[in-house]
Amino acid sequence: MKPESTAAPVSGVAAPAAAPDPSAPEARPAQEVLVVEDDMVVSRLVTHLLTRRGYKVQHVADGLRAQQIVATDPKPAVVVLDVMLPYVSGFELMSQIRRTPGWDDVPVIVLTSKSHESDILRAFDSGVNDYVVKPFRPEEFVARVRRLAETRRAA
Repeated sequence: MKPESTAAPVSGVAAPAAAPDPSAPEARPAQEVLVVEDDMVVSRLVTHLLTRRGYKVQHVADGLRAQQIVATDPKPAVVVLDVMLPYVSGFELMSQIRRTPGWDDVPVIVLTSKSHESDILRAFDSGVNDYVVKPFRPEEFVARVRRLAETRRAA
């Protein structure tokens, strides 16, 4: 007999087979996180970390597809955004997010390898809510997502 798979693909990224930990205080199964990240290793890690805590993760690997989502899809609880993306940069995408009615108040966390002060200032000036430099501490990253998602849920 063939074992059943409980893993579901998330935009080409396999979600972990384990169910979310229902005892975890950060579990919010109804909340969606849009992850815009072209590095498959990082996107798989972020997807794993967030789905284990009950978040629904939608992953896209380029800025052009992310632009389409911002223009047509319902807003997520949080956006995790890389700065260096194919086709459309994270900074351009951030500008679109802040100009799009309904998306203009979505919390955005930049997750990038760019660590120069000028990049960080540019990101905050464009309206991001948080900035995390790769490599990052996984549990700290999840805590940042949770904080922004809870703030949004309370609003």
